[in-house]
Amino acid sequence: MKIWVDADACPVVIKEILFRAANRSQVSTTLVANHNLRIPPSKFIHFLQVNHGFDVADNAIVQRLTPGDLVITADIPLAAEVIEKGGIALNPRGDLYTSSNIRARLNMRDFMESLRSSGVETGGPASLNQGDRQAFANQLDRLLTEQVKNSSHAELNGKTE
Repeated sequence: MKIWVDADACPVVIKEILFRAANRSQVSTTLVANHNLRIPPSKFIHFLQVNHGFDVADNAIVQRLTPGDLVITADIPLAAEVIEKGGIALNPRGDLYTSSNIRARLNMRDFMESLRSSGVETGGPASLNQGDRQAFANQLDRLLTEQVKNSSHAELNGKTE
């Protein structure tokens, strides 16, 4: 498993959680953004700068994604592509996007976008709070723990065959 971060809009506190998790779990984590980002020195943390433009970072992530990789994003269309390609999508509030909930989320996103385009003030998402950070950290830890278990199980099966 690799972790890909849609980093242009990812909150700093979430990036910090990811940096600690990457080093602790020794999982390659790549932040993808269209502007320069400072990342801590680590052989597990990488940065990929892409050109400015609509969906350029999203497309770079989807092109590099392999089944089982984890993508951190609040971008619902990107999450849908990740799931379609066999990846795992997690938003910075700790909500896991799944094949069973992504269609409803896309529909709600499209509905809200149509309201905004017709002039209705919909407001933005609430600020990230401590509960959101904890939910993200817990979900990330659960996913990384599952990955370690699956890797260990695969190694054991490979050695016995």
